[in-house]
Amino acid sequence: MSPDATLLGVDQLHAHYGKSHILHGVSFDVRRNEVVSLLGRNGSGRSTTMKALMGLVPPTTGTVRLQGRDITGQRPFTICRAGLGYVPEEREVFGNLTVDENLHMGEQPAVPGAVQWTVGQMFDYFPRLKERRNTKAASLSGGEQQMLTICRSLLGNPLVLLVDEPTEGLAPKIVTAVGECIRDMHRRGVSVVLVEQKLAIALKVSTRVCVMGHGRIVFEGTPAELSSDAQLLADWLAV
Repeated sequence: MSPDATLLGVDQLHAHYGKSHILHGVSFDVRRNEVVSLLGRNGSGRSTTMKALMGLVPPTTGTVRLQGRDITGQRPFTICRAGLGYVPEEREVFGNLTVDENLHMGEQPAVPGAVQWTVGQMFDYFPRLKERRNTKAASLSGGEQQMLTICRSLLGNPLVLLVDEPTEGLAPKIVTAVGECIRDMHRRGVSVVLVEQKLAIALKVSTRVCVMGHGRIVFEGTPAELSSDAQLLADWLAV
């Protein structure tokens, strides 16, 4: 596969919650070895986009393709096996299982072309998890649970990893570790779609950014292009 080939293609995606029309024709693509951030205010449709890609919210219309394969609206476990991983904002660890058991729950064979990860690498990223490997996940702090969720998803050896608000509510030291983990995913060839409220972090780790507003993509470009557009920042990202 060419380094510039599209891994994940999203075309004119619409989604509803009941009668509420949330996504209005979202389109973007993710190429190999890219970190693409979805930015925007709360309620702009970023997390719904991630859930629609993962099959957790059935798209009304539009298509999602992974390596050219149409995965639109398939069941989440089928999408996962195809090579799309997901780190939900809610973390959703298995509280009654240990750290080790949670990690092994995430393991699955790599699809062709995917980077392969090991439990040892996860402990290199987050030594705290190694220290607590025999601890039940329900006893972990919020930051530790976030580390665990990221690592469990990586052990599925995804082609593209969807990461929703990974630094929300975390201490600065853990935020730094999470940012370094995302950068290393990128260096090793994993493509990432990131939803991140902290603009400075998103700009630092991203190769491309998409700004969402009212369920649509209103800007797509490089972090430098976004940073230099004061009006765009004020209209769509300022609190």
